[in-house]
Amino acid sequence: MAADHILLYDADCGFCRWSLDKILARDRDGRIRPMPLHSLEADALLPGMDDQTKMASWHLVLPDGTVRSAGDAVAPLLRLLPRGTSLGIMASKVPFLTRATYRVIARNREKFGRALGTKACAVDPAARSDSKLS
Repeated sequence: MAADHILLYDADCGFCRWSLDKILARDRDGRIRPMPLHSLEADALLPGMDDQTKMASWHLVLPDGTVRSAGDAVAPLLRLLPRGTSLGIMASKVPFLTRATYRVIARNREKFGRALGTKACAVDPAARSDSKLS
């Protein structure tokens, strides 16, 4: 199956790269295509979104062009992963909790990145994605 969802992420954030790499490792069907937020294609996918909002979180672009950002992207993203449907349903049942959890993680991503150290800095999610295409 071809990548039909795009996950936009901050390529300058070690924790973001590390987290995305973990998600892509679970994406056995290759449905998720990672894309750095600093790319021209990302700008085209997020028309009218200011830079502060764009860089504040990840954004999942669905096949129909709908964009789900921050905690609102968690449930549809989980549903793309093997055995993620149940977790996706739970996340969609408590959106306030999913959003709050995402905000806490996003607010502290630099701390998490520092805690991961070189593990976070060494990850290149695009390389994992490219290897699936081969």
